[in-house]
Order: sequence, then C-alpha cells, then structure tokens
Amino acid sequence: MKYPGFFSNFRHTLLLGVVVIASSCASLPEDVQRTESHALQNTENTKMGRGIAPYLKRHPGKSGFHVLQTGLDAFTARIVLIEKAEKSLDVQYYIWHDDLTGRVLHNRLLHAADRGVRVRLLLDDLDTAGKEQTLHILDAHPNIEIRLFNPFANRTMDFVTDLSRVNHRMHNKSLTADNQATIIGGRNIGDEYFDAAEDVAFSDLDVVGFGPVVKKVSSAFDLYWNSQWVYPLSAFPLEEPIKQSDIVAFRQQSDQFFEDARQSSYAAALRENEFAQLIKRNGQLDVTWGRWFLVYDDPSKVEADEVSAETHLGPKLREAIDKSQKEVIIVSPYFVPGKEITAYLNQLVKKGIRVRILTNSLAANDVSIVHAGYMRYREDLVKGGVELYEYKRTFSKEEMKQKKKNKKKNKWTGSSHASLHAKSFTFDERYLFIGSFNLDARSIALNTEMGVFFESPDHAKMMSKAFDEKGLIKAYRVELKDDQLEWNTLENGKKVSYDVEPDTSWWKRFTTGFLSVFVVESQL
Repeated sequence: MKYPGFFSNFRHTLLLGVVVIASSCASLPEDVQRTESHALQNTENTKMGRGIAPYLKRHPGKSGFHVLQTGLDAFTARIVLIEKAEKSLDVQYYIWHDDLTGRVLHNRLLHAADRGVRVRLLLDDLDTAGKEQTLHILDAHPNIEIRLFNPFANRTMDFVTDLSRVNHRMHNKSLTADNQATIIGGRNIGDEYFDAAEDVAFSDLDVVGFGPVVKKVSSAFDLYWNSQWVYPLSAFPLEEPIKQSDIVAFRQQSDQFFEDARQSSYAAALRENEFAQLIKRNGQLDVTWGRWFLVYDDPSKVEADEVSAETHLGPKLREAIDKSQKEVIIVSPYFVPGKEITAYLNQLVKKGIRVRILTNSLAANDVSIVHAGYMRYREDLVKGGVELYEYKRTFSKEEMKQKKKNKKKNKWTGSSHASLHAKSFTFDERYLFIGSFNLDARSIALNTEMGVFFESPDHAKMMSKAFDEKGLIKAYRVELKDDQLEWNTLENGKKVSYDVEPDTSWWKRFTTGFLSVFVVESQL
C-alpha cells in the first residue's frame, strides 16, 4: 500500500528511530526578510463576491456550508475555486504530492497567477523534499510566493539535534479564493485523497464555506503566513539558481501534462460527477446556513510546553463535547485516546449520551504503529458502552461489481482498496466539526490543526443515519463475547463474526501487538 506522503514515514522515523546521521550540521538562515502581507479585503465586487452577496443578506451573521464527501467532488471544488478566482488565492497544505492531481493544481495556480491573481502558497516543509526545483520555479512567478512552515536546516541531522522543534508540523489544510469562498477539512493534495489513485483511496471529508467564516480562515492564514515559524522559500536558494530556460521548459511540460490529463478517464469522471454537472448548469449548491465557529492552533504551538486553551484547538473541542446532551459521533482515522480520554468517553455513556466511534481497522490503517497505540483501549471502550467501529479496507461486493462494470465501459474505476482519512465530530444531530484534527496525542499536543464547527441539522442527521444504516457494511463493530474481542459485520446481507482482526495475516497481528507494548503514545 502506498503511504499518504511523508506523514506516515515521519511517524515511523520518530517512533522507530530510523535516522541516518549526517556528517555535517546546519542552522536555519538568520535575518530573514519576511514581507508582511494580508488577505485582500476589497473583493466584494468580484464575480464570486457578487454571487454570494444575496445569500449573505438573507442570512446575516451566518455562514454557509456544503460538505464534500467524495474525492471527485473535492477535487472539482478546488479546480472551480482556482478557476473562478480573480484577485487572490491563499493555499495552505501539509502534503502536496507530485502526481496527477498535484501537478494539475500546480498548473492551474500558474495560470491563475498569469491572469493577475495573487497566489500565496504555505506548505509544511516535511513534504517538500525532492520537490525543491518545482517549488522554486513556481515561486519565481511574480504573482506567486511560497513559504515553508517550520523548515528543516538539515533533514537528517535535525531529527537528532533539533527533534523538539521539527517534531511539530503544520497539519492545517485550506484553500481560499478571493476571500469569498474557502475549502477546509482533512484532504491533502494527492491522488489518493481525490479518488484518482488505482491502489488505495482515502475516505475523507472537506467542507466549502461561504460568508463570515471565510474571513476567519483568512485571518488564520495570515497569522501563520506572517509568523516567525514561517520562512520564505527564497531563504533556501538552490545550488544552481533557476534560469529562464528552466521556467520555459517547466511551463511547457506542465501545460502538456494538463492537456494529457484532460483526456484521461479520471478527467471524464470529474466532468460527469454530480458536483461538476451542477456547476456547469449554474445550479444551486445544497448550502446550509447557520451558526459556526472556526478553531485552530496558534503557530506558537511549536514552542508550547503544555496544552492551553489560548494556543490549542483540543480544549475547544472538549468544550463542544461537554455540551452534548444526546449523541456524539467521532470519526478519526488515527485514534489513540489514552487513559484519560477513554475514561471521559465512558463517562459520557454513563450520563446517557450515545457515543459512536469510527476509526481504521488494522487492515485499513496505513500506519500500523498508530493502531498499536489504539488497540490498548478497545476493550475498555467497549466495556464502557462506547459503540466502536473499525473501517474496512476492502470494498463490498456490490461496489466491486460496479467498478468492474465501469472498467468494461472504459470508465474510471478508482482504487481497489480504501482507508479512512476523514476527521469529523457530530453532536446531537445538529452540529458538526470538520477539520484536520485526529483524536490522538499528535494532533492534541504536537501538530497544528484547524477545523470548523457549524450548525447543520440536515447534515448531522444524515451522518447519524448513515452510521446506523451503513456501519456494519462499511466497517466492523468491535464487541465483547466471553470477555474476548469480536469483529462483527454484514457481508451479502448476512452477519459475519471474526475472532481475530479481519483481513490481516498472523504476522501483521503479531508485530502490531508486539509494538503495542512499547509504543510511545505521546508521539502518535
């Protein structure tokens, strides 16, 4: 299985100590010139601004949200915002793969910059290795500036000499066009996040936001962009400076790649999907308007010694859960609750609150060592009355039949295996939280995260209903039978039970169980 970028490798590097000692040390550049810039405010007269204005008048103080559940919808939405932008694009990501979707988005950003759009691209430095040439060529465009969060001075040596700093990464994800519309959520930029990969797809979740929430996302972006922990890419020059011939060659290759991509079966699937057809017909998106609250970690979390409500997202999420009265649904691909959160969730059940959790099964988890930390708490959660589900790696037979039909018709079929990557919370069938936050120590204390709480009874009820109707089809329910864990699911409409972790080898189970004895949860 292909890992989702450098993130999984990073976890292994930290936790297993696989570090190659470099022969020399380096330090970050000093006296770096950071020209301060901010989100553009005079964007109400853009086409996007004029289109949104009537809705803002009808819903004063509220923000509008449209949930992007499929990878095709999510990629289409990003393309639409980039193509419609007239003045600015503020883009912030943890991972940006050099693959079909990553290259296409690079090309579209270049063309947006060509028509005068100001592009600010903020990337975590962990995933930029090997992509320096491309990034410097993009940065050479007069309307594009790239900055790096918490950059490395020396990628190998820093893990030894400066681990306390480089152990903190920027996990935030957002794309904001003309300060009028924004996309935030769990998806990085890469084929597996947009159902464009043939080996594995990540079941993920984003949300498009309109109205006042957009200004808050822009403020959060500015806070990071202008912070001391962010460096201009230009502060790290290449050994051989970018030449005009390099730029010309890259542009030609990028444009040709884009034209080739437009002829692919994936592009055909994008054009045919419901979201794209709606945009093409100038139809109205299903937007829900309501109360909202944006939360994000302060970039100073890099130096924080303790979790604080002033700088960390976690305590704010705890406050929302505390206010729940009937139901809490937690979807977290990397779920390592620890003793305190396990006890807290069980206490909610004792108070009469229904708690349902969906995380990855061992077969679906792309980082086995995270599963090793999580598995310590399954029995206590189930005993406490928490309804615990683990996402299946394989699609159902019905889904595979449809993929085979599409393949025969020369249509895009997507991947053959799946992994959960969505991060969301649902409260009392009324409120949702969608963002980049996993319920584990890394999201709570180490990486920076962001997400949005918003009021949407329709979406919340739909997610609760889907959990009940599809939980046993898409996942295994973990239960206890005779004091032993058991995995129950529906296959072809019939209940099937497993007494070991399904779809795994004995070696996989043995090694993961072995790791669970030693794994350091604070790093997961």
